[in-house]
Amino acid sequence: MKLLNILLLQFGFSLVISLSSFLATANNPHEDFVHCLLRKSDNATAMSQIIYTPNNPNYSSILLFYTENLRFSLPNTPKPQVILTPVKDSQIQTAICCSKKHGLQMRIRSGGHDFEGSSYVSNVTFFILDMFNYRSVRVDPKTRTAWVGAGATLGETYYAINKTNSSLAFAAGYWPTVAIGGHVSGGGYGPLVRQYGLAADNVVDARMIDAKGRILDRKSMGEDVYWAVGGGMGGSYGVILTYKIALVDVSQKVTAFRLNKTLEQNATQLVYKWQFVAPKLPRDLILSLQLTSINSTQKGKKTIQATFISVYQGGAEQLLSIMLKQFPELGVTIDDCVRLNWLEYFPFHLALPINMTATFLQSRVPPVPKNYLKGKSDFAQKPIPIEGLEKLWKQFFKIDNPPGRMEWTPFGGRMDEIPSTEIPFPYRSGNIFILFQVIEWNGPGAQLQQQRLAWIRQLHSIIGQYVAKNPRRSYSDYRDLDLGVNNPNYTSIQVSRIWGAAYFDKNFDRLVKAKTEIDPRNYFNNEQSIPPAVNGRDRSWLS
Repeated sequence: MKLLNILLLQFGFSLVISLSSFLATANNPHEDFVHCLLRKSDNATAMSQIIYTPNNPNYSSILLFYTENLRFSLPNTPKPQVILTPVKDSQIQTAICCSKKHGLQMRIRSGGHDFEGSSYVSNVTFFILDMFNYRSVRVDPKTRTAWVGAGATLGETYYAINKTNSSLAFAAGYWPTVAIGGHVSGGGYGPLVRQYGLAADNVVDARMIDAKGRILDRKSMGEDVYWAVGGGMGGSYGVILTYKIALVDVSQKVTAFRLNKTLEQNATQLVYKWQFVAPKLPRDLILSLQLTSINSTQKGKKTIQATFISVYQGGAEQLLSIMLKQFPELGVTIDDCVRLNWLEYFPFHLALPINMTATFLQSRVPPVPKNYLKGKSDFAQKPIPIEGLEKLWKQFFKIDNPPGRMEWTPFGGRMDEIPSTEIPFPYRSGNIFILFQVIEWNGPGAQLQQQRLAWIRQLHSIIGQYVAKNPRRSYSDYRDLDLGVNNPNYTSIQVSRIWGAAYFDKNFDRLVKAKTEIDPRNYFNNEQSIPPAVNGRDRSWLS
């Protein structure tokens, strides 16, 4: 017994020394925040293991690993005072309590693919709640559902579902390292969008922690708030822990093709025709379009390369029959068609080898190197005319190394059937395709960045002549701060409506109502978070 007491006393001294040493590494101005986390935690040792301050040797590696846009990795980029990597719900509840007490803003990062870095950068004193440990995927094939952690990637989710039942899938995006939390919060589209709608259309429940620290599910948060968290910027209302998703049927074997066409191969006419054909194809067939500039076979000249990428939930002969009937000009042959299992299509879509599909899906390292980038988006309601396409080509010829890119994804099919108010994402019937625009660059120079930003803004201006207006539409998963930002101190609904209407059209007002109900003091906020009606008195959102 005496020996046991001595051992316990030694352990107690060791724990005190360990925690004291840990606290000494905290940034002095916000040491109180770290003290609070440890003091209020139900397990101070466990809490200390998920806290990273700038003096911690792992701080930079954790910060940068999920910083997907190198534009926000520069020395002058504002850095968090603390990074928390929670492994259980009570640690998040403690973080909310202590951050309110000590004045640190929370930024929630699931996978780090925010185009403007808003999940890990702020101009006020802040900390990052890094959700990458919330990565469980629990599949129930009997109910055809799965509970997926906010930090699980699309690749991990697809792999877990397929391993359980290769005939089931989740209708979501292409990029394997994008996390579920952010993807679903904006809608989420991918190769099944024409057959089953968006990722958020296939969510049936959610768990989150609100600003009061309550753990809520669909029933306890209420239908208005639940409606908002699936496609309406979920991080505006709380910390999303998990989504319960409905699984959909896919063929175990699919047929795909990838065809490149240049201007010399009639690309302009083919792109023009694509706008009429792609939204009207059978819903179990998607024909996406990628556009960029490359060197021409004519020395010293450039050309446009249009890449037509398709996947069909059927056989090669059926696909060929459809294409010959509806798009014979494209010239698809049986030799162009490739038979793949469902998971192999994802690296195929990105022009990557399919023989490493399991690694491609499960790795948290992006399949291509990170870069500096800026993205924008639009929704087309009618085809862009030939003269409009030629204006776009001229803009593409103005820049290279690397060139600009666009990806056009057709809607139609199931997207035409879902009401615009079903979830916050409003752009359904009448929107024939979404246009994703992106520019990258290879270094941190200010002049280079300004040149690249000017290029994509000019491209966006040209596209604006031909796409939906009043409001001009944009996709919230491709966050674009050029659309407008919230006031830093007082969030005016009328100011927020400028960007909010672009993302959500008339659904913006209902999102404000949900925000006011669940987070009236605006604890969860960033440059483009949904604002509350301040103190319940600002009723301008009703007008």
